[in-house]
Amino acid sequence: MLQGLISQVTELANSILPRLSIWSVADVLIVAILIYGLLTLLRGTSAFSVLYGIAFLLAALLIVRSLPRLVVLNWLLTNSLQFLAVALLIVFQPELRRAMERIGRLRGWINRPLGPHEVSGIQKTVDEIARACRRLSERRQGALIVLERETGLQEYAETGVLIDGVVTTEILLQIFFPNSPLHDGAAIVHGERLVAAGCVLPLSSNTLDASLGTRHRAAVGITERTDAIAVVVSEETGTISIANNGRLVRNLDEQKLRKILGMIYGPEGQDSIFHWSRWRNGRRRPPRA
Repeated sequence: MLQGLISQVTELANSILPRLSIWSVADVLIVAILIYGLLTLLRGTSAFSVLYGIAFLLAALLIVRSLPRLVVLNWLLTNSLQFLAVALLIVFQPELRRAMERIGRLRGWINRPLGPHEVSGIQKTVDEIARACRRLSERRQGALIVLERETGLQEYAETGVLIDGVVTTEILLQIFFPNSPLHDGAAIVHGERLVAAGCVLPLSSNTLDASLGTRHRAAVGITERTDAIAVVVSEETGTISIANNGRLVRNLDEQKLRKILGMIYGPEGQDSIFHWSRWRNGRRRPPRA
C-alpha cells in the first residue's frame, strides 16, 4: 500500500514539474505574500473573526451548489454574492483604510533626502518629552502626547486648541496639570513644534488589558490609523507607555523612553517598524537605561 502511494505521488510530481516555470513560482509566491499580508493586517482585530463567518458561508455555498435539486436555495445564494461583496467593503472599511495608509507611507522612502539630517532639534524635542513624562509619572498626572511622522494629523489637531509653540517640559507640564482645560485631550507634536493640545483621538476597537483606560485606547487607536507615535502616562499608576503601529509597550522610564523615541522618531527612525517588530517578537529588547 505504501509503495502504491509513493508511486502515485511520483506520477503526480512527474506530471506537474514539467509545467512549472519561473513565472509559475513567482505567481504562487506573490499570491502567498498577499494572503499573508491580509491575515497579518486583520490579525488581532475584530474583523478577523468575520473571516470565519465568510469561510463558513463559502463552504455552505459549495455544498449547496453540489445539490442541483435545491433550485430556490441555489438561486438565493448565487444572487446574494453581489450584496455580500458590498457588505465586505463596509465591514472591512477600517482595515482597508489602514492598508491604503500603509501603502501611502512608501512615499517616505521615495522622498527621503540624500543629504545629512539635522537631528539636534528633534533630539531636543525627544529630551523635553522624556523629561516631562518622567515628572508627570512621579506626580501621577496623566498625559497623552502624539508625535506626527509621515501621515498628517491636521484633522485631529483641529479638534483641540491650536498652540504652535516650541516643545518644552514646562509647557507640557502646564497642559497636563490636573483640572486644566486641556489635560484630558492629546497634545500633538510635529517636529520641534507643539501643534495643538486637548485633541480628540479615535479609540482602538481591539481588546486591550482591562487595567488600561481611555488614554491608552486612544494612543493605540491613533497609531492603528496613522504612522504616528503616542506616549502615554497613566494617571492611576504613573506608568509610562509608548504606542506604535497599533502596539503598546509599557513600564518605561525616562532613559528607555528617550532611547526608543530617538530611534523611531528622528530621521534614523525610517526603519522603526523593523526594529519595533524585533522588540515585540522578543528577538531584541529595547535599549537599557
